[in-house]
Amino acid sequence: MFKKTLNPPNNTVFWLTGRIKVALVGIGNCFSGLIQGIEYYRKNPSQEVTGIIHDKLAGYGIHDIDFVCGFDVGENKVGKLLHEAIYEFPNMVNWIPKDELPKTSAKVYESPILDGVGLWVENRIKPITSTKNPEQIADDVKKILKDTGAEIIVSYLPVGSDRVTEFWAQICLDTNIAFVNCIPSFIASDEKWAKKFEEKNIPCIGDDIKGQVGATIVHRTLAKLCSDRGTKIEKTYQINVGGNTDFLNMKEQDRLVSKKISKTESVQSQLKERLDDDQIYVGPSDFIPFLGNTKLMFMRIEGRQWANIPYNMEVRLEVDDKANSAGIVIDAIRLAKIALDRGLGGPIKPASAYLMKHPIEQMSDIAAKTACEKFVAGE
Repeated sequence: MFKKTLNPPNNTVFWLTGRIKVALVGIGNCFSGLIQGIEYYRKNPSQEVTGIIHDKLAGYGIHDIDFVCGFDVGENKVGKLLHEAIYEFPNMVNWIPKDELPKTSAKVYESPILDGVGLWVENRIKPITSTKNPEQIADDVKKILKDTGAEIIVSYLPVGSDRVTEFWAQICLDTNIAFVNCIPSFIASDEKWAKKFEEKNIPCIGDDIKGQVGATIVHRTLAKLCSDRGTKIEKTYQINVGGNTDFLNMKEQDRLVSKKISKTESVQSQLKERLDDDQIYVGPSDFIPFLGNTKLMFMRIEGRQWANIPYNMEVRLEVDDKANSAGIVIDAIRLAKIALDRGLGGPIKPASAYLMKHPIEQMSDIAAKTACEKFVAGE
C-alpha cells in the first residue's frame, strides 16, 4: 500500500509505504500496554482512539505500526516471540487475554545488561547469563535490525540505564535508524549526542516520556497557571508511588539522579521565577506492591496572592501508569516516521517538547502542541 503525505513541506510530494517498522528495547509493562492497546482498538473499531494528538498523523494510523523485533535481558523473555514475551513476569498488563492477541513472528533477542538491571529488581527480572560481550551483541543486533527492516528503535529501559541507553543510541547512529528515548537518560537533550544525530541526519525524539494526564504534566500545568495568573509560588512538591517494576527499580536512589532532574526541570521551565532547589521536590517516593500498575501522585503548591495573602492547593491523581504512557508513545513513533520520510535529522524539537519531560528545548504545552501540529502539516 502506498499513499501521499498530507501537506508535505515545500509542496513536495512524498510517496510512502503504509507501514512503520519498529524495534522495541525493554519488553516490560509499557510495551505490553502499547501492544495490547493497539489490539483493543482493532477489536473495538467503533471506539474513538484517545491518543494525544490525532488518530491519523500525516496519514499514519495506529494500526500502521509493525513491531518487528524486541530486545531484553530477562531469561523468561529472550528467545520468545513478542506476543508471548509481553505477558511474562513481572509484566502486569492484561487488557487483552493472551490467547486473543494476534500471533507474530517477531522475536525477542538479547540486549546487553551493562547498567540496565538495578539491585532491587534483579531477583524479579532474573537476567540471562550471557556468553557475549557488548561488542559481540552489537554485531548481532545490527544484523537483526537489517534483516527485520527496522527503521525506528523505541527504548523503554529501566530508569538509571545510562550506559545501555548510550549503547542503543550508538546502534541507531551505526544503522541509520531513528531513536525514540522514553527514559531520563539524556540523548536527544544532550548537546553531544544531539550533534551526532544531526551530523548523521538521523531523527531522535526524547527524553523521558510524559504521560497523557500524568503527574508531571498536571504539576507543570497548574504551576504555569499559578505563575501566569500573577501569584508568587514559594514552594511545591510532587510525590509519586506505584507498585510495578518501574517503582521498585527507583527505590535505588543512585538510579534516580536523571529522573529527578527531568521531572524537576519540566516544572521549573514553566515558572516565571525559578524556585530555589530546596523549595521544590519532584520525584518518585516509594514502591507499594499491591498498587500494581496504578500510580498515585500527591502534589502541593504554596504561594502568595494580592496583599501577600497566602494560598495553597493539593492534588491527588490516580492513573494506570502504562495506559498513561502508551497514548504518548504511539504518537512519538509516528512523528519519528514523519521525520524519516522528510529526511530530517537530529532532535525533532516540536515532538520532543510536546511528548517528553526533558527536551533539548522546553516550551509551554500549548506552544509545543501548536508547533507539533505545524510539524505534522509540514509547515
